[in-house]
Amino acid sequence: MAETTTVAKQESTFAFGKKERKLLTDPLNDNNPITVQVLGICSALAVTTLMNKAVVMSIAVVFVLAFSNLITSLLRARIPKQVRMIVQLVIIATLVTVVELVLKAWDFQIYKELSVFIGLIITNCIIMGRLEAFAMANGPWKSFLDGIGNGLGYGIILIMIATIREVFGKGTVFNYPLVGNNSDFLLNLGSWYLPNNLMVLFPSAMFVIGVLIWIHRAWNTDLIDVS
Repeated sequence: MAETTTVAKQESTFAFGKKERKLLTDPLNDNNPITVQVLGICSALAVTTLMNKAVVMSIAVVFVLAFSNLITSLLRARIPKQVRMIVQLVIIATLVTVVELVLKAWDFQIYKELSVFIGLIITNCIIMGRLEAFAMANGPWKSFLDGIGNGLGYGIILIMIATIREVFGKGTVFNYPLVGNNSDFLLNLGSWYLPNNLMVLFPSAMFVIGVLIWIHRAWNTDLIDVS
């Protein structure tokens, strides 16, 4: 009987029911970190000029958020409340250092372009918020799923912003010439068309984010604030 109970507990620890699925799917729509909670806006402005930078940043945030949630949850009973935020910062900083070293070895050019912003993941309010609000109060498995879900929710919006800015600002997709005014581009629209350089500037990201928030709330009316 004791063995049966132990096995049942182990199975339920890594269960993947409705609650677990909701941890993954909620941040993609109803509780998106950027379009609903309006967090992580700084990086959304800075790293969305090109799609390749946005994808790398998204993968980095998913990794750091998922594993910092997991580690914090595993240690939560042993972390003194007085220094919990310092411990959380140390965990995040360690994982960010791992990301920086891997990125530096894998693609040094992207590392040079993103090095400052990768380091700023340490202070990303999405990560600190999930550690404090979720990982400190839930088990490792649910915390890990919550980290993946919020990281993906952040990353999808980041990539959407980068796609709009790169296509309309440079006429490229992952630096591949797509739409332009000469034969170098896949779609040559002639001399009348010029990429809108405004889309490459930081203010354009604010406009794009605002439009995405508007579209999201128009599509999902439950998100509209009633005052």
